[in-house]
Amino acid sequence: MFESPRKSINVRRAWSESQEELHETQPVSPVEKSDRAKKKKKKRKPQPGGKRSASAPQLSTEALSDTVCFANVQDECTLTNNDEPIVRGIFQIGKRSHDVVLTASRVTWTPIQPETPTGDASSQAKEAFVELKDVFGVKVKRRRSVGQQSGGTLLGLTLFYCKRKGSKLKDHEIHLNNLSVDHCETWFKHLKALLNGFHQRPKSLKVFVNPMSHKKEALRIYMDEVAPLFKLADIDADLTVTERKGHALSVLQECLLEKYEGVVCVGGDGSVAEVAHGLLLRAQMDAGRDTDSIFTPVQAALPLGIIPAGSTDIVACSVHGRRHVVTAALHIIMGHRQPVDVCSFSSLGRLLRFGFSAMFGFGGHALAFAERNRWMPPSQRREFALIKMLAHLKPEDCELSFLPLKPTSDGTQEQRKMGSRKDVRDTDDGGSWQTTQGLFLNISIMAIPCLCSMAPRGLAPNTRLNNGSMALILARNTSRSDFVKHLKRYNSVNNQFSFSFVETYTVMAVKLRPKTQGNWADEVSEDNEESDSKSVPIISSEGSYPWNIDGDLLEAPSELYIRVHPELLTLFGENLEEAEESPIKCSCI
Repeated sequence: MFESPRKSINVRRAWSESQEELHETQPVSPVEKSDRAKKKKKKRKPQPGGKRSASAPQLSTEALSDTVCFANVQDECTLTNNDEPIVRGIFQIGKRSHDVVLTASRVTWTPIQPETPTGDASSQAKEAFVELKDVFGVKVKRRRSVGQQSGGTLLGLTLFYCKRKGSKLKDHEIHLNNLSVDHCETWFKHLKALLNGFHQRPKSLKVFVNPMSHKKEALRIYMDEVAPLFKLADIDADLTVTERKGHALSVLQECLLEKYEGVVCVGGDGSVAEVAHGLLLRAQMDAGRDTDSIFTPVQAALPLGIIPAGSTDIVACSVHGRRHVVTAALHIIMGHRQPVDVCSFSSLGRLLRFGFSAMFGFGGHALAFAERNRWMPPSQRREFALIKMLAHLKPEDCELSFLPLKPTSDGTQEQRKMGSRKDVRDTDDGGSWQTTQGLFLNISIMAIPCLCSMAPRGLAPNTRLNNGSMALILARNTSRSDFVKHLKRYNSVNNQFSFSFVETYTVMAVKLRPKTQGNWADEVSEDNEESDSKSVPIISSEGSYPWNIDGDLLEAPSELYIRVHPELLTLFGENLEEAEESPIKCSCI
């Protein structure tokens, strides 16, 4: 078998893995017959002006010598033009033979048209192509009998690529049929060499799967939909199925991250928050940061990929634009990266955790009540908690200080430049802290838009993934009916902030100090069901306050200090404005 010289070690390694499999498919015949056939071929001379008809594999075999010689020339030089052919051959695609050309940027194929007696083509050939930047895998195609694990009849090659439709990515494949082993080997090596040139694509991943997420389908989703795509892309995935809360955090603090090129989380928002916090906490440990003080954090060493397998998947929707497992997996495979802003939550000078969003008041108490009823199914538990909290709606008496984003000369708020990683402590924007206090039903602080099917415009539609700021949304004390109208607006095209009791700010830092705590979870008596929310909040003897941070419950003992850190974490995905899923209405409101 002819094997052209190669400069790339990666190409040799890629072909060596499939070389034995290719050799197994060669027909077994006596050596004498093979020699006679070769001699007979050498004696055959082409007749000038003669015409012949041949199948696609036969044409490819006869044209192989010219193709391989051309490939050798290309191996000895550096391509400067992406449209310059590297290798050319004939493959059968579908039921027709095609002239296929490989360049540094694309694979192009054109149907071979039959000629008329006058020598003219019967019709204009239509060219098709696929960009190599969209191709993520190439495999040898074989026909095997039932139960056969290896070997088989060589059929050709298969290219796997992703195709975009809006924010949705889907995997497709192209079958290049050719029975020539030499021909397939040459094309396989060239394709592997070009695909290995996309260095942003990960080849080794650490994968965490929360088997208890949503309907306990996270492991099945990964094994059936994600793992096969990773295998096609030659990605080595180290799988850890979490057994308890905090399991992923402990693994990230101890494992050797140097051997991975990314981390993947398969689960809901709580699982994503834990893995993101673990990645960032590990980065601070490696950098020697003192987390028991107010410090400037460093960026995470590895990007994070999110496979949605939860009930809302706010972070996944914000970075992918939709809840679609294949889209999320292909973003990881193709190496699409999007830096995002992250918040740090500190109390008494000590870091509590990193996160993307937080809710205090109604959002925090609803989550705390749901956590006390984990014996219920997730969807029923969530709706039951919302109904209960709305029935016993109570405000929180708080003192709130925030550092607004620096206004520009025209009165608008200036967005932080992308790529600027100045921390709140490092910048001197000339802004001053503003303070407000009173009774609040809910306080939301969000560094990302927080898109989801129940809020297609986002819980914080005025912020972006990496604009270096947070959205502060205050819902002051009002009647229960007005607050419910405000909540229902999130699921519509109407502005959810066009109420007199709702205030929005673009900020860089927030300090929140609760004065009292309404113990909403215990207010379940029949006498209080008709009470108005403008009554004086109930003072609780408990010393902690529930916060909803990325769908995870955090009990904070006192004042909480929240800062935004621009582009602290990189996610596999893209910056999309709005989720494209059809809204799902919540039956409880």
